[in-house]
Amino acid sequence: MGNRAAEIRDRLDHPVIDGDGHWLEPIPIFLEHLSEVGGPEYVDKMRALWRARDAWYRATPQERQHQRLRRTIWWGVTSNTLDKATALLPALLNERLPELGIDFALIYPSFGLSINGIADPDLHRVAIRAYNMMTADMFAPFGARFAPVAIIPTQTPDEALEELEYAVRQRGFKAIMLRGNQERPIPSAAEGIDRRKAAWYIDTIALDSSYDYEPLWRRCVELGAAVTQHAGSGRWQDRASITNFTFNHVGHFAESNHAFARAVFLSGLVRRYPSLNFGFMEGGVSWACQLCLDLIEHWEKRRRAGLQYPSATNIAELRRLIDRYGDQRLKDNAAAIMNNLDAFRPECSVEELARPEHVTDDFEAAGINSADEVRAVFSGNFYFGCEADDRATMWAFDPRMGVRLRPVFSSDFTHFDVPDFGDVLPEAFEMVEKGFMREQDFREFTLTNAARLHTRNNPDFFKGTVVEQAVAAELGLKPPLP
Repeated sequence: MGNRAAEIRDRLDHPVIDGDGHWLEPIPIFLEHLSEVGGPEYVDKMRALWRARDAWYRATPQERQHQRLRRTIWWGVTSNTLDKATALLPALLNERLPELGIDFALIYPSFGLSINGIADPDLHRVAIRAYNMMTADMFAPFGARFAPVAIIPTQTPDEALEELEYAVRQRGFKAIMLRGNQERPIPSAAEGIDRRKAAWYIDTIALDSSYDYEPLWRRCVELGAAVTQHAGSGRWQDRASITNFTFNHVGHFAESNHAFARAVFLSGLVRRYPSLNFGFMEGGVSWACQLCLDLIEHWEKRRRAGLQYPSATNIAELRRLIDRYGDQRLKDNAAAIMNNLDAFRPECSVEELARPEHVTDDFEAAGINSADEVRAVFSGNFYFGCEADDRATMWAFDPRMGVRLRPVFSSDFTHFDVPDFGDVLPEAFEMVEKGFMREQDFREFTLTNAARLHTRNNPDFFKGTVVEQAVAAELGLKPPLP
């Protein structure tokens, strides 16, 4: 039986860039780096955290119910020994990548995704530095085919800037990922109690944050790093089944990406930094199709021009209509009804409703003046990681949408949804074979969009790689990368 992935790659007239591959980090080596960065006590802290996270396994069903212990992640990764070794060993992955039909891959964390959500600020910081050290060291010999992705902590802007400088300037990372949704205790709820037990909210860090992240976005532009988010919503309130992992897991990346994208868009971040690209990884693109259209519909109704109706109400005409069509009770209460014309602000006069300070243009910060400007952000600055088995990817290319979005091919190899690494490219190519997308769409999906995402502020992103010249030709980078 032939290698279908390689056969498909041979048929294509362009290389394939995997915008979101993963690896299986060697935990003992990570712990060595952790000890080097923070000392042996941080290894003890990490092991204590792992034990706490495993509480679900030790608890009885009754204890899980009483404590509402969420069904923990059971990864169930591939039983294919060669694939398991490939996930663990960068040298083997480097050797096998052409066999998988992939020319170049960005490598995101697996275990590292969890350390980016550690609540303890000291352990969080030390663990991320250790992870980045390990990843840079282990992938350094294989830069022709891989761009490992650095974790950037974002609990505070200062730690983000510090690690961004270290990762890009000292260790040579070209790609970064962050958590755009930070779980923080509500200040009033945390007064006088352990902050870890307080009610919390999601800080999307781009809108209404108590911290100023503006220096981070500015520095990303200066360093040529696209902002990619690879973070889920597994701890959010609607994902709390104590028995069912799938209930907690399905759609969690999309939900997190939806929240961060809303914040980036409505805060005007793209308006202030028009060359800054954002990659929303592993959540697919279907949520973005709906969000783009939802924002257009909200802009039509919620921009300042659409919020003048309270003051335009003709009270005399309304009273006349009540007198004509109302029953006796409505007629008797007509005067009071004039102060109850908003379903969500009872006993509020029209004059109060129309006060200028209450009429807020939700799109003012974004600088949006037309529906086309909404579409321009979603089709120009936003990119969406889509896995091979995600048929909704075709919606990004559907002309009936009125906007062409930019999905990025994401193998997700190493994770449970890829039982055989060799099936990834064939599964994605089925969308062409079944007529869901054209070959030009597939080209954008597997080459152009990943290249656009990472070269906008860094034309040399692919310099020295096996796809260097192909990317330069594809994007019209003149002259070709030297």
